[in-house]
Amino acid sequence: MSTTSNPALPILDLSQLDGSATDRVAFLSQLRHAAREIGFFYLINHGVSPDLQQAVQDEARRFFALPDAEKQKVAMIHSPHFRGYNRAASELTRGKPDWREQFDLGAERPALPVGQNEPGWHRLQGPNLWPESLPELKPTLLQFQREMTAVALKLLRTFAEALALPEDSFDPLYGSKPNEHIKLIRYPGQQSTVGDQGVGAHKDSGFLSFLLQDQQKGLQVEVTPDNWVDAVPLPGSFVVNIGELLELATNGYLRATVHRVVSPPPNEERLSIAFFLGAQLDAVVPVYALPPELAREAHGPESDPRNPLLRDVGWNYLKGRLRSHPDVAERYYPDVLRNSAELIA
Repeated sequence: MSTTSNPALPILDLSQLDGSATDRVAFLSQLRHAAREIGFFYLINHGVSPDLQQAVQDEARRFFALPDAEKQKVAMIHSPHFRGYNRAASELTRGKPDWREQFDLGAERPALPVGQNEPGWHRLQGPNLWPESLPELKPTLLQFQREMTAVALKLLRTFAEALALPEDSFDPLYGSKPNEHIKLIRYPGQQSTVGDQGVGAHKDSGFLSFLLQDQQKGLQVEVTPDNWVDAVPLPGSFVVNIGELLELATNGYLRATVHRVVSPPPNEERLSIAFFLGAQLDAVVPVYALPPELAREAHGPESDPRNPLLRDVGWNYLKGRLRSHPDVAERYYPDVLRNSAELIA
């Protein structure tokens, strides 16, 4: 059992937004500081009920407890939209396998027509894969997706206010079809002599990421170079972090921070539920004009030379999927691989 005392990350109370004017100003200041200086924080009193949080975790455990043959029926290799199940070590981060099994889903939308002149990222939109033996999984996760999207959009508009921008500044980027992505993740324990990469060091690519943790620690945040702190589980909270889209859109004023997950010890496991809010796939990320006093503190976005950041949202997101899931890429995107080898290598 991991401790929840003395968390190293700031704790922000979303209910302050609906309090007094003083409460609201205090929250905006705390949000700006946490997002700029650390890029990670805990969010409490966010409005997603404990019952729904528990239901999502329960359904995730039921899914991972299914026989492998059942999980393989909804394996990601069956989805050109990168939806479905992956065994541990199937996904790569910086070319190395992540020791986690997971189930990915996105917004439940119809597939777009695939034409010769359509961009490759059009194939990312489409339906999810659902296991027939767990009928409650779909309604539970789609309800969670709706509620998390509402929280994320509220927070995104609050970021605009904290940056002295019009509240709706980011609205055109997420549009009517934001890129909503959920991962159910189970980290099995492994011997330290084998390795400890639950998921390798990386930044998230979207606007905002939210993580619902169980009691087992494992998430670590690089608050300064080579200085990693544990994001210990805080019951009822979401761990929130800034994605590269917000870093890019604010010219580096807001910080997308490198993080990783360390595997649990042998005979233990860790369950986490991740929700990612990204921009609409056809969006192009501009640099927003911040007030001079904030613009002077913008450092420019930090792009990993091994994974260059693109302003075209669809291509940037597709690039990440192709790198992470080469088997799906080879089956459904051979043309993109041929034509964009320099971005995916």
